[in-house]
Amino acid sequence: MSLKLYLLRHGETVYSRTNGYCGDLDPELTPEGTMMAKAFADAYHSISWDAVYSSPMKRTIATAKPLCDAIGMEMQLRDGLKEIRYGKWEGQTVEFVKQNHSEDYISWLTEPAWNPPTGGETSVEIASRATIVIAEIQAKYPTGNVLVVSHKATIRIILCSLLGIDLGRYRDRLTALAASVSIVKFDKHGPLLEVLGDRHHLPEEIRNLPGT
Repeated sequence: MSLKLYLLRHGETVYSRTNGYCGDLDPELTPEGTMMAKAFADAYHSISWDAVYSSPMKRTIATAKPLCDAIGMEMQLRDGLKEIRYGKWEGQTVEFVKQNHSEDYISWLTEPAWNPPTGGETSVEIASRATIVIAEIQAKYPTGNVLVVSHKATIRIILCSLLGIDLGRYRDRLTALAASVSIVKFDKHGPLLEVLGDRHHLPEEIRNLPGT
């Protein structure tokens, strides 16, 4: 038996619905986001879980809670799983950033591995903190099933780091819609991506909501 890592993005927030920049901001889940968290718990509670790790933000804790309640397990909070810090872009729209931080925006689109949002965080910095958590999980749980509840950019950057994909291409190569789950199996040949961005646990009417 090997370790399986389940990477779950949090449920919908007002910012995921509108595609606004939200990293350090700490919004609650929308009612639909809460339904997404419950749907994940309903679909995955029968798995034999060894641990649940979560970013300490409200939206990730609320997403992990239904499963933790169902299986009677305490989540382990790690700052390394937080979302990208967007700096001066926090809470703003893409249009606002294009108009007010155009040079930084172009640099970030071109090479986010080394160019951050204005006053924010690069992909390399996110990978550095997030992979410390993944290494901790691998050391503590060499076999079994571990859930990691995190954020859109952070999950894609973790996957890039594990799979040997250029960190600057995380937006171009991988998807992580709201409440989607990706599964990585660690075997003798290293990390194997078994599932990417699955949302079949969500009811169709929620799965098809715009902007998630």
